[in-house]
Amino acid sequence: MFKRAEKVSEAIHETVSQLLIKGLKDPRIGFVTITGVKVTDDLHLATIYFTVVGSDEEKKGTEAGLNSARGFIRKELGKSLHMRYVPDLIFKYDSSLDYGNRIDTLLREIKTTEGNDAE
Repeated sequence: MFKRAEKVSEAIHETVSQLLIKGLKDPRIGFVTITGVKVTDDLHLATIYFTVVGSDEEKKGTEAGLNSARGFIRKELGKSLHMRYVPDLIFKYDSSLDYGNRIDTLLREIKTTEGNDAE
C-alpha cells in the first residue's frame, strides 16, 4: 500500500469512528467498532471493516444501516479530511473476532474433554 493510501486509511478510520461515537440516526446501527480500513492505492475505494455485538440479524441490519449512511459519511469525511475526492465507501462485517472466539470455544471444549478422560 502506498504511503498516501495508508494515511488516508488512518484518517478515515479515525473520522468514521468519531462519527459512530456521536451516533448515526439509523436505528439499525448497533454498537459498532471499526476494526480496519483498506483504501485502494488510487484512493477511489475504501473498505471499512467493522464488528458489532449481537445476533446475525443485528449484524446484517448494522451493515445495511452503515451502507445506507454512506453518502452522509462521505460528506463528513470530505469536510474533515479536506480531500478533493473522497473514496467510495463499502462497509463489511469483520468476522475475524467470531472466528477467534469459535477457536477459543473449541480449545476449551477439547481441554475439558481431555481433563475428563484423565480422571
